[in-house]
Amino acid sequence: MPRSREFVEFVLEQMAPFGRVRARAMFGGFGIYRDEHIFAIIVDDRLYFKTDAATRGEFEAKGLGPFTYIMRGKPVTMPYFEAPPEVFEEPDTMCHWARLAYDAADLIGKAKTPAKPRRRRAKPKK
Repeated sequence: MPRSREFVEFVLEQMAPFGRVRARAMFGGFGIYRDEHIFAIIVDDRLYFKTDAATRGEFEAKGLGPFTYIMRGKPVTMPYFEAPPEVFEEPDTMCHWARLAYDAADLIGKAKTPAKPRRRRAKPKK
């Protein structure tokens, strides 16, 4: 899988108005992070944004598909959808879609964070 650092740098430049974002190489592609939340991935010079139940429809309405890969001979679909082409033309548009993805990643991350275990009170001695 080719990894184009130039494309990654271009995406990060387009996202600059959204805030401090960074890319990290992973699994033949790159993860795009803001704070500690991964909200986008780049694979084969394609940008994919994280989705959730609330945002998936916006991607589907534009005819955009999910990121899919083959594992043990079977397709695996991830909750990341290809970015609309217009994000590469206008940083404000990139920021809009990045915000949707970040919010989806933030909410999903919070849902997966386990609650702190409750402290048990010691039983009184008899």
